[in-house]
Amino acid sequence: MGGKLTYKEAGVDTIEAASFVTDIKGHVQRTQKNRQLMGRYGLFAAAFDMSAYKQPVLVTGCDGVGTKMEVLLQEDLLEIAGKDLVAMSVNDILTTGGDPLLFLDYVGVNKLDKARLTRLIAGMCDYLEACDCALAGGETAEMPGIVPEGMIEFAGFCVGAVEKPDLVDPSTIEVGDVLVGFPSDSFHANGWSLVRRILEQNPDLLTKEELHELLAPTRLYHDVVRDIKALGIKPKASSHITGGGLPENLERLFGEGIGATLTVPKWDNPVAQKVLAFADEVDRYHTFNMGFGWVSVVSPDEAQQILNAGPGGQIIGEITSEHGVKINEA
Repeated sequence: MGGKLTYKEAGVDTIEAASFVTDIKGHVQRTQKNRQLMGRYGLFAAAFDMSAYKQPVLVTGCDGVGTKMEVLLQEDLLEIAGKDLVAMSVNDILTTGGDPLLFLDYVGVNKLDKARLTRLIAGMCDYLEACDCALAGGETAEMPGIVPEGMIEFAGFCVGAVEKPDLVDPSTIEVGDVLVGFPSDSFHANGWSLVRRILEQNPDLLTKEELHELLAPTRLYHDVVRDIKALGIKPKASSHITGGGLPENLERLFGEGIGATLTVPKWDNPVAQKVLAFADEVDRYHTFNMGFGWVSVVSPDEAQQILNAGPGGQIIGEITSEHGVKINEA
């Protein structure tokens, strides 16, 4: 009869996992300068004091990095993966007019590698610190035999709050309202199954430097939202342009009898254009953000003023009475 096994011999090292929590403490503290938890980090659940809000409405979101994660792992760009994870959920919270308060992550690995995972957390905390959102906790699961070696399962969850009178209400959209787009930095974390297929079929299409440019992290739109609030503007709706591109993400905002006509300028991104040359001319608009990662809907008298929020805002369309989103290329 053989000797009795330990959990570590089965592939899971709980002592190493516990020390990882200690290792990332400095990064966690960066995110809790203004958003303080009630109780210390690392308890079974995180608590946050909502008494600063008079009529708080909780808003939540969760997302991942998608198949872009495979390319980021291949290129050893783990910090970008962390930023992508935060932006994909935090931007969704921002569309409500709310403040991102707490963020939690889930990481699943074959074997714990503290150095690699610390880089993921560092990237997350760079963005969380920037948008004043606290890293409240998470789960790191070591799962040999389930997660392939070298791969990382990665998901994020954000909790925010907004004062009830400040909650963005898409039902207020009217015919004649204006859509203002704010630029993306690349394809962000959507459409990478198509990008990967194009690159597989055209292996010499991009240099390594161009590929890394294409892998730029999802832009965090907290600066745009902050500037819009400072201007005293409350958008009728805002959309984070992710999977489904401009049509599907904007249609989610529209009630019956409401649609939009867009005039989308050619995306001034030479590396993205190299990839788009191999993508179907219609399908690309239903896959990629096509240069605009955020769109806000405002009344016509606010359209010019909102262009001063964040860098690069452009009027890209107007609300019509025809259902759906019609796209014209500039």
